[in-house]
Amino acid sequence: MTREPAISALERELPAYARSLGIAIDAMEDGSPVLVIPFGEIVEGRPTVFHGGATSGLLENAGYAALRAQLAREGREHRLKPINVTVQFLSAAKSKPTYARGRVLRLGRRNAHIEVEAWQDDRSRPVATAVMNVLMAGTGDAGTEA
Repeated sequence: MTREPAISALERELPAYARSLGIAIDAMEDGSPVLVIPFGEIVEGRPTVFHGGATSGLLENAGYAALRAQLAREGREHRLKPINVTVQFLSAAKSKPTYARGRVLRLGRRNAHIEVEAWQDDRSRPVATAVMNVLMAGTGDAGTEA
């Protein structure tokens, strides 16, 4: 099965720890990637429940993937640095695949504000959400600290 070029490019940008957890891009929706993480021993917390760290990692990666996709559409390239990531756990994620999608709510020249939702069977019943603020350092700003 061949992957859509936009998905393949974004999957290459997933960090090694995300790939080690099994996080992958499942689909694209309205230009934003939907990430999925399968349930397995590596992400198991208490028996039959996703570990909170794995859920947080999925949310964070979905937020960054949404931001990277939007920046790519605009022809912008930046190094991304987290300002803050706030996760709200709404219910226990059970032993089944979990999906997440980020939405860039505000994109400025130097920072972005992103909301992310994670769900399992029913998208209208999220298991967790996150709010992210990200500093974007231009690729030419290598020695500049904000």
